[in-house]
Amino acid sequence: MSKRADAYKKRKIHFIKKDFQFRFILKFCLVILAGVTISTGALFFFSSGTLTSSFQDSRLVIKSTSLAILPIVLYTNLVTLGLITLASIAITLIVSHRLFGPLYRFEMDLKEIGTGNLLKQIHLRKEDQLKAFVACVNKMTTDLHRKVSDIRGEVDQVIKSASRENVPEEIAEELNLLRQGIDAKFKL
Repeated sequence: MSKRADAYKKRKIHFIKKDFQFRFILKFCLVILAGVTISTGALFFFSSGTLTSSFQDSRLVIKSTSLAILPIVLYTNLVTLGLITLASIAITLIVSHRLFGPLYRFEMDLKEIGTGNLLKQIHLRKEDQLKAFVACVNKMTTDLHRKVSDIRGEVDQVIKSASRENVPEEIAEELNLLRQGIDAKFKL
């Protein structure tokens, strides 16, 4: 298996679009924080009219339930928020990597095609999505390569005909410039 094929199997870059991934993870964590805040507020609201008795220093103490459970709820929510945040960062990073890794590779490959490399074919790993899209792009590149090659062949035919027909030097020079332009702009 080639080095290129190995590179497609395992990406070593986890932050592909760092700004996007950071905003995606931050938004996800803010949703979790909002959920924790709302659930804590609801718990305090619904327990505000009740009393709770407990023993502190061998004495019976009666408090509002919301004040009695405040330290436990805060501690539990902080631990839960921390664990869920870490898990969501990992999951979000993996999901965004799986979604945007192939798109990042498309972007790089399409930039290369845009420079004129019509021989470029986009390859995906087996588990990557968008295979139909890649097939269409690869067919488009192959068709464009064939069409540009046909045009270049026709220009070569005109140049050969022009050399046999003794056309004016300016026209022959323009035809040669046209062929050089095609060769410079496209990798055939």
